[in-house]
Amino acid sequence: MRSLFSFLAFLSAAVVSALSTSGNRLLVVLEDVAEKENYSKFLGDLEGRGFELSFENPKSESLALFHLGERTYDHIIFFPTKAKGLGPNLTPNILVDFMNAKGNVLVTLSSGVATPNSLVSLLSELDIQLPADRTGLVVDHFNYDASTAAETHDVLLLPPPGPVRPDVKNFFGAGAGKDEVLAFPRGVGAALGSSELLTPVLRAPRTAYSYNPKEQAEVVDDLFGAGEQLALVSAFQARNSARFTLVGSAEMLQDKWFDAEASKVGGKKAAKTFNREFAKRVSGWTFNEIGVLRVNWIEHHLDEAVAVNESNPSIYRIKNDVKYTISLSEYAWTSWAPLTLPADDVLQLEFSMLSPFHRLPLHLDAAHSSATESAYSTSFKLPDQHGIFNFKVNYKRPFLSNIEEKNTVSVRHMAHDEWPRSFVISGAWPWIAGIGVTVAGWLAFCALWMYSAPVGGKRVESKKTQ
Repeated sequence: MRSLFSFLAFLSAAVVSALSTSGNRLLVVLEDVAEKENYSKFLGDLEGRGFELSFENPKSESLALFHLGERTYDHIIFFPTKAKGLGPNLTPNILVDFMNAKGNVLVTLSSGVATPNSLVSLLSELDIQLPADRTGLVVDHFNYDASTAAETHDVLLLPPPGPVRPDVKNFFGAGAGKDEVLAFPRGVGAALGSSELLTPVLRAPRTAYSYNPKEQAEVVDDLFGAGEQLALVSAFQARNSARFTLVGSAEMLQDKWFDAEASKVGGKKAAKTFNREFAKRVSGWTFNEIGVLRVNWIEHHLDEAVAVNESNPSIYRIKNDVKYTISLSEYAWTSWAPLTLPADDVLQLEFSMLSPFHRLPLHLDAAHSSATESAYSTSFKLPDQHGIFNFKVNYKRPFLSNIEEKNTVSVRHMAHDEWPRSFVISGAWPWIAGIGVTVAGWLAFCALWMYSAPVGGKRVESKKTQ
């Protein structure tokens, strides 16, 4: 059975090449199609990775995200538009339905253009808040590009983003050179809520703040946010693993910032921008090209030497020794590879009824792993409780698609001929010995009684008198 699953996994990996695991139909929403020339490198990179791009005006009557209940596109990119609304075919409800159907969305903002109402409502549904005027500008008087923003300080130069936590993979900034910087020109910062589905990819530096550029006051009293309160690039992954990314600066995706050079104020030399590689990784994550996990096969069986060891049985007996194994793979751009967990991360198995009876770490099983999959297994003894139980693996981490697997089995009590005999139980030996002594004593008494002669003596006869 395991070999069959491995063959099917290899076959699917061979069929999918350099494409998203959820499809390659990409809708690009632009108010003016001529604006795509500003993003020719970014869009060209997407086409080079196998995506089929379709350009539509947000108010086009022919635009439809669904046809006969099925998605007509797999992914959407929204570029800034001056329109207050996106038309009847891109309402917040339709966009939420699109994500519920496992569609992925990438939204870009600009400080010079107000965000459409539909997108503001969608962001509110995802617990993302924008400035009240929807045109907030993020500035930093210490980390700006001296060549293009010497007076306005609105082109931020930031280091490539690092890992969010030690147990979370760093997709977006790994491998960047020490001299490379990320340019964030004239962008909008967002405030993230407390939802566990939201993760900041790029935060503003401590010296940055957001304000309304239309206000010309020398002192800004009412700030929308400052420092790390502002998320410049944010990621949202729904419970069905649909992905949503908010990029606060659409300009950072334009050709002029790809492979450009920027000089930080006070810096000795110009640094190369990391924007092109960052855009590739952000879009790759959003469109399911990286960070996608797959369950290849699951197997549980008795961890005992028996004549017939059935794989994935539906019923066990209490106190059985059981082994559970799950095979996982991770998709990275062009192929499936074994899932390698960070050093501080743990994959857990729960064996539960209403609540977990066991919560055990799964360890790498090299014997069942291969070049395209990694197997994790554990062995344990079933509890002394019969009923309906579940093998559950619930693995959810930022930037990785969710794994939630449940296998239901029955656990029966022991049959009448499966209990251990009393002479096997050491605690019963005194009682068995007591019974033996009692029986032996009774037999000895009976033998002594039966074979003992009566006490001898003369018989005295009385004479009858008249």
